Amino acid sequence: MSKRIFSPKPLSYATPAPYEAKSFDDPVAAVDALEALYDRNTSFLTDAFASLANIGTPHTRFRACYPQVSIETTSFGHVDSRLSYGYVASPGVYTTTITRPKLFRHYLIEQLGLLMRNHGVRVIVSESTTPIPLHFAFGEGAHVEADVAGGIELPLRDLFDAPDLSNTDDEIANGAYEPGPGEPSPLAPFTAQRIDYSLARLSHYTATSATHFQNFVLFTNYQFYIDEFCEWARQQMAEGGNGYTAFVEPGNIVTYAGADRPDPDITPGRLPQMPAYHIKKKGHGGITMVNIGVGPSNAKTITDHIAVLRPHAWLMLGHCAGLRNSQTLGDYVLAHAYVREDHVLDDDLPVWVPIPALAEIQVALEGAVEEVTGLEGYDLKRIMRTGTVATIDNRNWELRDQRGPVKRLSQSRAIALDMESATIAANGFRFRVPYGTLLCVSDKPLHGELKLPGMATAFYRTQVNQHLRIGIRALEKLAGMPTEKLHSRKLRSFFETAFQ
Repeated sequence: MSKRIFSPKPLSYATPAPYEAKSFDDPVAAVDALEALYDRNTSFLTDAFASLANIGTPHTRFRACYPQVSIETTSFGHVDSRLSYGYVASPGVYTTTITRPKLFRHYLIEQLGLLMRNHGVRVIVSESTTPIPLHFAFGEGAHVEADVAGGIELPLRDLFDAPDLSNTDDEIANGAYEPGPGEPSPLAPFTAQRIDYSLARLSHYTATSATHFQNFVLFTNYQFYIDEFCEWARQQMAEGGNGYTAFVEPGNIVTYAGADRPDPDITPGRLPQMPAYHIKKKGHGGITMVNIGVGPSNAKTITDHIAVLRPHAWLMLGHCAGLRNSQTLGDYVLAHAYVREDHVLDDDLPVWVPIPALAEIQVALEGAVEEVTGLEGYDLKRIMRTGTVATIDNRNWELRDQRGPVKRLSQSRAIALDMESATIAANGFRFRVPYGTLLCVSDKPLHGELKLPGMATAFYRTQVNQHLRIGIRALEKLAGMPTEKLHSRKLRSFFETAFQ
């Protein structure tokens, strides 16, 4: 046969001008350099894409890489042992790729400043070898193929880099990453592409920009809590803010302090899968609340993505099945331990890993219950129990042979059962985000005590408001703590990244 197959000639690469690495002893100047390099490289990609409308199919590929920041230390010297982050444990070269430095500006200045102070080193800002995918160069919510791609003969992936799953895993956070010979160790728990992936997912799932997320997060599995949160947040805005600056709803609809309605006053056409609401403070010190819906899959999905924002704490507020006959509907359960039968994290965090209670979170939650209910000491035991919460992935477990589940619950000394709390706590443990759980007993299936329709309405009307106020007060207490005290050393493994 004379027929032959000809391969197209490989395209050459067009890139920005080489960037000369720079050394800094000032964290602010280092972050300024990261911002300038990131803006230059993302603009190169977006400008190249825009130019396709005029030049048609080009004869070159376009590539620009993420900035990176590095340090090198030669000492085994110990730093302040009270800290849980801000240092490296042994000599070596440490580096991480950086994305969206404007979004993470305060965080980066703090982390780099701690490294400079604790190790007496300079930081190096340079250009990495990790390409920026075109999708991420455009930022959140971009539809990069809509305007131009139709007139291009080649697929966009032939012209620009696409997201690479080899750079979007959780090997560093899971403690599974091992640098090759001569390679630097990781400086941060997430790579730039992993962060970009989650920022895009957050916008999709919550219908709010990552810029609005606050450092203190409430999760719930009921819309009732969201309704109460919105009412409370709007009241704060109408009263001038009371320390908060704005309230943001899905669709990035903003009500500013001193206003009684959003600007502009519009309503989103539909809610996203896991709508998020943010009452903001300066420095992201406010509260974000997310309705995660029902089930451990949602709980893992949203915490996988919020974790890249490095929040200071997240709490679960929701309903649970009370497992003890001594409990009554409306009682609170403060989780001190967890039984994990959710299964969604089994590949990332083995079930034999204990998920400890964090003293700072527990004290804040118990103190908030005391303040809001007016009960304290021994009287508090009338409405609140501390103990083990079990999380299961089968909502209808009662429809099968109950002997197995009931035996396991009894052996674990569980006092409550739900479908999200252990997942959220376990992902907090995995990602080094302080976590806690305060649940409200809404039924007692083992004891035949289920809510009738009228009872349910009254229960939700009275109990949800109090429960939410407790969660808000607990986060306000945590926000008043120094961050170095809040971030517990319990969450750190043998070989940790320096960044919080």
